[in-house]
Amino acid sequence: MKLHPIRERRYKISVDDFVRLDSCVSPFASKTLDRLAERIAKGHRERRIIIAMLGAHVIKCGLSLFIIDLLERKIISHVALNGAGAIHDFEIGLIGATSEYVEETLVDGSFGMAQETGIINDIVRLQSDGFGASVGKYIEENLAHRRFSILANAYRLRIPATVHVAIGTDIIHQHPNFDGAATGRATYEDFKIFVSSVTQLEGGVILNIGSAVMLPEVFLKAFSIARNLGHQITTLTAANLDMIDHYRPRVNVLERPAKGRGEKLNVIERHEKTIPYLYRRVLEKLSLA
Repeated sequence: MKLHPIRERRYKISVDDFVRLDSCVSPFASKTLDRLAERIAKGHRERRIIIAMLGAHVIKCGLSLFIIDLLERKIISHVALNGAGAIHDFEIGLIGATSEYVEETLVDGSFGMAQETGIINDIVRLQSDGFGASVGKYIEENLAHRRFSILANAYRLRIPATVHVAIGTDIIHQHPNFDGAATGRATYEDFKIFVSSVTQLEGGVILNIGSAVMLPEVFLKAFSIARNLGHQITTLTAANLDMIDHYRPRVNVLERPAKGRGEKLNVIERHEKTIPYLYRRVLEKLSLA
């Protein structure tokens, strides 16, 4: 395998492109997001758990600072990423940029072959606290752009941050230092941490933002375990925010778990519109704006 220095790669986004918290004025409005903001604010006031499951596009769209601020304010109680999200978050922390041009790099097989990104494999192989906490700790303690990293800030704030991986789906699985057994152990540890949070979802909020497959599937299994263990999760708010209407978020996050007294909220619109709007409305509902 031929690896190359990460700084030789072209990127689609850098921290200079990140959307700042005070720079979002848009005519966009949504009654559904207004309702979601009410439910999040109510859950926060009542000390209910609020879980945010994030697909990688949230980071690739430059929206990490909104998530980080909600972590800072202890509004988000648990953040879950897929493997791609963890990679983009790590690269942001490392060099302040991420997201390569896949079409260009596939031509010569250099896609996903940035050597430094494979550091994640070494971190995971040596971890003892799960995937998310170990990578977050490394970013927080070692990398220059740590303040832009969701995992690093979650680690600093001692908020659970879990990473849910399917082997073969992420670029670091191409690297010669990849250890499938170590990755499996680390992501399984995170699954158990995630299940623990899901058991507390009564009266809380589960957000799926931009994950079409991985996190809705993980959530459904965690929800089943919680019910199997005797946790009565009958009143919760389940919300899906995405740019395209996908089957698994709609069915596995909204329809099945929220059946009964749960509330189901679905918003199909660009993340650049929905996340800043929801952020502002939550702060307004909590009189923090």
